[in-house]
Amino acid sequence: MWHNLPYLLAAARWTLLISLGGMAISLVWGIFLCAGRISRGSVIRSLARLYISFFRGVPLLVQLLMFYYMLPYVGLDLPAIAAAILAVGMCSAAYTAEILRGALQTIPAGQTEAAQALGIPTLSLWRRILVPQAIRIGLPSLVNELILLVKVSSLASVVGIGELTRISQNITGETYRPLEIFIAAAVIYFLINLVISGLGRLAEKRLEVG
Repeated sequence: MWHNLPYLLAAARWTLLISLGGMAISLVWGIFLCAGRISRGSVIRSLARLYISFFRGVPLLVQLLMFYYMLPYVGLDLPAIAAAILAVGMCSAAYTAEILRGALQTIPAGQTEAAQALGIPTLSLWRRILVPQAIRIGLPSLVNELILLVKVSSLASVVGIGELTRISQNITGETYRPLEIFIAAAVIYFLINLVISGLGRLAEKRLEVG
C-alpha cells in the first residue's frame, strides 16, 4: 500500500484546492449575500433570501452537475476543476451568509448608529467595522464550514477530477485492496481537518488577545 501513498497525497492537493478555493468564493460572495439579506430594499432582500433557500435546499451533487453541464451553454467553457470550485463556493456562500448575518446581530447597534452619525460611508462601515467583527465572531462556524467543504469535495469525483476519493477508487480498482486504500484516504482527510481545526483555534486565541 505504501507505494500508493504518493498518489493519494498528490490527489489531496486537489482536495485542498477545491476546499480552499470554494471557501474563498464562499466568504466573498457570502458577505454580499449577507448584506442583501439585511438590506432595507425588499427586492434585494427577497432575492438574497431566494438564493440562500435554493442553494441550501438543493443537494450539492446536483448543483455541481448543473454548473459542470450548464456553464458551456452560457459561453463559459471552464475546466472541471474550476466548475467544481465555483459550485462548492456558490453553495457554501449561502451558509456563510447566514453565519455572518447571525454574527452581525450580536454586534451592538450603537456602533452602526455612531458610524452613521459621524458620516462614515456605508461601504467603509462594512469594510472597516462590521465585516471584521462578523468574521471574528463567526470564525468557529466558518472553520466548521471549511471542514465541511473538505469532506464534500469528494463529490467532485463525479466530474472526473482526480481528488482524493477519485484516486482512491482508481487505486482500489487496480490493487483490489479497498480496505487499506480507503483507510489511508480517511486518515488523510482526518489530518487535513485536524490541521484546519487547530489553525482555527489558534486564530481564535490570537483574535481574543488582540
